[in-house]
Amino acid sequence: MALKATILKANLSIADMDRHHYQDYQLTIAQHPSETDRRVMLRLLAFATLADDNLQFCKGLSTDDEPDLWQLHDNGTIERWVELGTPDPKRLKKACHKAKQVYLFCYGDNAVTVWWSQHRQAVESLRNLTILQIRDDELDGLAQLVQRSMNLAMTQQESQWMITDQEATATVELTALQSNH
Repeated sequence: MALKATILKANLSIADMDRHHYQDYQLTIAQHPSETDRRVMLRLLAFATLADDNLQFCKGLSTDDEPDLWQLHDNGTIERWVELGTPDPKRLKKACHKAKQVYLFCYGDNAVTVWWSQHRQAVESLRNLTILQIRDDELDGLAQLVQRSMNLAMTQQESQWMITDQEATATVELTALQSNH
């Protein structure tokens, strides 16, 4: 019998001072049985970083033909394609042909270092690709906030996020390895 996804509810109050975006979002996230708390919280952080009414979570780990998040235009074209981890550069190239803008949120300090050194030259030519990295210790702190029902205040200023629930605070900074927007 296959394991079912865990359903998480997240109420986000986003104050992104860098983009001047201030809005509340009520989100439902399906956490795949093999998905770690770190990864699901990175999906929430990616959402907050790019927050828009049309940005939505996709099937993620359970499908190869969709990203973790995407933003579709009313005419069906893909405005934003959002990946997590350290995917094959061929997947990123394909995404860059499908979408106006592609974002990669990478994590795993050692894995990112190896991936970047191996694939930097291949991905630097992708002009609509932005690559952001979160450090492991910061992602671990963010993962401590996971609950089935979350109320998170998320504030960004000068590329640094402060994420707070009723009991704890996590501070994270996304470092741009490549910025093309």
